[in-house]
Amino acid sequence: MDKFRMIFQFLQSNQESFMNGICGIMALASAQMYSAFDFNCPCLPGYNAAYSAGILLAPPLVLFLLGLVMNNNVSMLAEEWKRPPGRRAKDPAVLRYMFCSMAQRALIAPVVWVAVTLLDGKCFLCAFCTAVPVTALGNGSLAPGLPAPELARLLARVPCPEIYDGDWLLAREVAVRYLRCISQALGWSFVLLTTLLAFVVRSVRPCFTQAAFLKSKYWSHYIDIERKLFDETCTEHAKAFAKVCIQQFFEAMNHDLELGHTHGTLATAPASAAAPTPPDGAEEEREKLRGITDQGTMNRLLTSWHKCKPPLQLGRGEPPLMGNGWAGGGPRPPRKEVATYFSKV
Repeated sequence: MDKFRMIFQFLQSNQESFMNGICGIMALASAQMYSAFDFNCPCLPGYNAAYSAGILLAPPLVLFLLGLVMNNNVSMLAEEWKRPPGRRAKDPAVLRYMFCSMAQRALIAPVVWVAVTLLDGKCFLCAFCTAVPVTALGNGSLAPGLPAPELARLLARVPCPEIYDGDWLLAREVAVRYLRCISQALGWSFVLLTTLLAFVVRSVRPCFTQAAFLKSKYWSHYIDIERKLFDETCTEHAKAFAKVCIQQFFEAMNHDLELGHTHGTLATAPASAAAPTPPDGAEEEREKLRGITDQGTMNRLLTSWHKCKPPLQLGRGEPPLMGNGWAGGGPRPPRKEVATYFSKV
């Protein structure tokens, strides 16, 4: 158990590295899933394009949603976006930074799926087999004599070698090589564009908006740490509250049992039922409760935390900052310094 606890603490302290590792594992899993996936083109003119579009778009959407679900910051972003402003204003730049940070990691696996699909070429072959230029690649003299539905039915069978019977019009190997060449060209172009886009987003963007980038990054980390500390404080308070309640319950039950046992034997003695003195441990747990000792007060406190979080300002005598702490309100006026001299005479 100690080893699992150490691993869990390490993952909590290195959440960003952990999420990067999870996204990398999902990317490798998406490539492995495609290699193990049995692609069966329907080889029908009305279904080839729909089936290929579903294979190309549906799994990346599922992988993207899984990447968002596995990110712990999704609930934090939703809570920060939906909470009432209260005493702390919401900064849209921070919300955008948090969403972009999550979306960049969640897009890794879908990008890998689309790239592998295009480089393999089966999906592109199934989708565009009916658009092969027969006049340029096959027997162009026979193509004009065929009706359009018959030509589409014949070309739709190109991905299925066991049922293709149009070698007299177009050699199947020629059509397959032609479409796979285009698909691989699109795949490498997609990889190049996504790599350049990732480079621009990760490297070039902070150079132009360094101040806004640092501010958004700082306050996003603050929100994450504030939520963790609040959860830890709530856990400590709930533990102390439960411990005091249980101790009071058993102390009251013990006192009632003692009164029941001594009721008949000490009838002539003076009634001196002294209240039980709480142990030192109960007093220590009461100090941890910080004066919140009933359910209604705790519920009001939690509601107040959600509706009007404390402003991001330290100290009590300072004037409030603009934006409730998100951005500074300009330079502060210089403080007046007074020097006092004392004489020993």
